[in-house]
Amino acid sequence: MPNALPDDTTLTKTGLTPDGRGKVLLIACGALAREIIALRDANGWDHLDLTCLPAILHNTPEQITARVREAVEKWRGRYDEIFVVYADCGTGGVLKAACQEMGVDMLQGPHCYSFFEGNDRFKERGEVTAFYLTDFLTRQFDAFVWKPLGLDRHPELRDMYFGHYETLVYQSQVHDPALVAMARDCADRLGLAFEHRHTGYGDLEAELSDL
Repeated sequence: MPNALPDDTTLTKTGLTPDGRGKVLLIACGALAREIIALRDANGWDHLDLTCLPAILHNTPEQITARVREAVEKWRGRYDEIFVVYADCGTGGVLKAACQEMGVDMLQGPHCYSFFEGNDRFKERGEVTAFYLTDFLTRQFDAFVWKPLGLDRHPELRDMYFGHYETLVYQSQVHDPALVAMARDCADRLGLAFEHRHTGYGDLEAELSDL
């Protein structure tokens, strides 16, 4: 049976605790919970269990490694294997070094925009003027971008923050016209051109299937 997911606000601020099933624990960012559970349920990967850290940690990436360490220490004795479902995510290689030290594997790539597109393809594009959104970040745009940057109170700051960007690229994981419309509205609010790429789950699916 598919899991009943907490809402996006819970995944942003609190995360998700494991349900106790499976032999392999995935320690993931809350922004990936829906995608991971969709893949697990669609493929019958009943050996995988999932816990998620708050997605809002991406706004303070220097805290991610310590929180991942805590989670590994907390759950290691209950599972045969642990896999960290974070990319580098702004940790500057610190998370990768910590995972190697703890003897756990992790996703490859600099961030979720890369592995959703496919790390090789993303690297080939070499885009430096694109601002990216995924399904989760589109739904949580206000919580991750608009309010933390103070644009809800000071919209005049928009050009200071986003003046060097040209395009908002929405990487969709599912086909949902409502999300496309929401992402297009985000682009309009930021004064950027809009591009929609349906990436699906990209390298995330391939890496989880290897487990």
